[in-house]
Amino acid sequence: MTTNGMKYFDAHTHVNFVAYQDDRESSIARAKEAEVGMNVVGTQLDTSATAVALAEKYDHVFATIGLHPIHTSKSYHDEKELGEGGKEFTSRGEIFDMSKYEALGRNPRVIAIGECGLDYFRLEENTKEIQKDTFVQQIELANTLDKPLMLHIRNAYDDALEVLKAHAKVKGDVHFFAGNWQTAKKFLDFGFTLSFTGVITFTHDYDEVIKNTPLDMLLSETDAPYVTPAPHRGKRNESAYIPLIVRQIATIRGEDFFKVANQLMENARRVFNLSL
Repeated sequence: MTTNGMKYFDAHTHVNFVAYQDDRESSIARAKEAEVGMNVVGTQLDTSATAVALAEKYDHVFATIGLHPIHTSKSYHDEKELGEGGKEFTSRGEIFDMSKYEALGRNPRVIAIGECGLDYFRLEENTKEIQKDTFVQQIELANTLDKPLMLHIRNAYDDALEVLKAHAKVKGDVHFFAGNWQTAKKFLDFGFTLSFTGVITFTHDYDEVIKNTPLDMLLSETDAPYVTPAPHRGKRNESAYIPLIVRQIATIRGEDFFKVANQLMENARRVFNLSL
């Protein structure tokens, strides 16, 4: 798949969410103008299908399809994802349908499976097994399709790595990595890249990991519409801001911006099997 002359890659964005319902096309156009390729990531079957539709429509947009661990059981929804409803609106909890996701995943515009993984942030103990089972099924789908994994892991790095080592025949990316260097090294040694968001423009919590990670194992992402980088904090995030994140990675590492930008783009090509 071609990256169509893009200089940057947003490895994880949600322009498929309702937060963009009023200006989705212009947001995608702004990314192209900024020379940013986009990986639009699904969180449920409907947002996965929307991601694929967008990837089919725009040449600099690609899709990732999967079921987010928080949506495997009853959970409160974020308005930016599916719309209004507040705390009284809870998701039903989606049961992973392998055949439907496999049909989506076979689309050539789909470059990864996810975001999948484990999320122990607000966890009822009985949901752990549901999350794990759904994670394993998505790893098996990635193995079948020979496509990389897009991991969402929160407060569960060791458990997630154990599942990956038992089941994964493919590699992928740890989205929005938030662990320490000791944890980072375990995923790097297993062959997974780490991606970083606009958070790095306003906190130094991840500097050590960004400095120590080999440059060829880093990716840039927005996780838009969330975690908007400085100087745009307080506004909705979007893929056009990726160069700010790449610049901050270069600054933290004390390396030349163009060297870092070129290598991160090369990393995206390798991880997601994109070709010029």
